[in-house]
Amino acid sequence: MDEAVEETGGAVRRRPARERLLRAAAHRFYADGVSATGIDTITDQAGVAKKSLYNNFASKAELVQAYLEGRHEEWLGLYRARLERAQDARGRVLAVFDAYVDHAEFEYEQGFRGCGLLNVAAELPAGDEGRAVVRRYKEDVEALLVEHLEELMPGRPEQVHVTAEHLSFLLEGATVRAGLEGGSSRIRQARVLAADLLERL
Repeated sequence: MDEAVEETGGAVRRRPARERLLRAAAHRFYADGVSATGIDTITDQAGVAKKSLYNNFASKAELVQAYLEGRHEEWLGLYRARLERAQDARGRVLAVFDAYVDHAEFEYEQGFRGCGLLNVAAELPAGDEGRAVVRRYKEDVEALLVEHLEELMPGRPEQVHVTAEHLSFLLEGATVRAGLEGGSSRIRQARVLAADLLERL
């Protein structure tokens, strides 16, 4: 496997080329977009030969798929950390919003540009597998809301699904606005609105 040497605190650590490529792709795809990011740009930033990319990914499309998976897993990690601190079902619903806030507050090269998954989906043509992947991930987030709302509203399945959809739309709409404004304030406000709605259930 291709490796690159990285020095950390005087120690030499070997980072696999695949990991370096994914890190570089994630950085450039989010900052510049998928279409505007060429293979040479990714390999240059990763510090690996172009051959290394094709040894690890069959195509740029496969690299994009890996980026989408990594971006979603990154968010899931933030969500799980928030979930551990939640005190009750209401807190578990709001943990979804908190994880979106956390993701928005990462240090991005050009500031927060909205949901990385939706940004990619917007560049892909209808019917592209990448768009289907993004849709599944968004459905996964809504399913988490359903799961926590079922605990909050036992025996009310119809209201649970309507409320989950409502919260999902609130969350995604706020994320789009936050991306336009370059910060997390809209998502924070969406959390306030969600907390108020949950109090009235």
